[in-house]
Amino acid sequence: MTHDVAALAEELTAMAMADHRSSGHANSDDPAEQLAWRRLTARHGDRLSEIMDEYGWPTAELVGEEAARAAWLIAQHADRQLDVQRRALHLMQQAVSTGSAGPRELAFLRDRTLVNEGRKQLYGTQIAGMKDGAPVPWPCEEPDRVEELRAEVGIEPFDEYVAKFSTT
Repeated sequence: MTHDVAALAEELTAMAMADHRSSGHANSDDPAEQLAWRRLTARHGDRLSEIMDEYGWPTAELVGEEAARAAWLIAQHADRQLDVQRRALHLMQQAVSTGSAGPRELAFLRDRTLVNEGRKQLYGTQIAGMKDGAPVPWPCEEPDRVEELRAEVGIEPFDEYVAKFSTT
């Protein structure tokens, strides 16, 4: 089992590295690059589904910090596989409740899943686009509570967060 877990950790980490290398293609003007990104994230989503079948949520205790973060990234980018995202969200929620996963990553995955379901997000982590060089978030369920909700899970204030994306 130990060997399996070590191999799993390596596999998750390699998947995240491939994701990082090609994430720039997600919104490429080149349809072939966009398609390559979609195929990669679909393949990764399918594999994450198999991993969740076998191990449940790959926590840091099981696979180490880096591989656990990789699993979260793969779930985060499984945008066309809502079943995978919802399942990851459910398993990660259980892991957070037992202290085996972080509430910050869970918040990002929850927002991503809500947006993909066509619903309003809670934490304002998902950006819909740019307007006059400034990032615009997808609509939020409780806009007046966004900062409070973000603080509860350890996400920086919205203005600091979006400054990373700003082009002005």
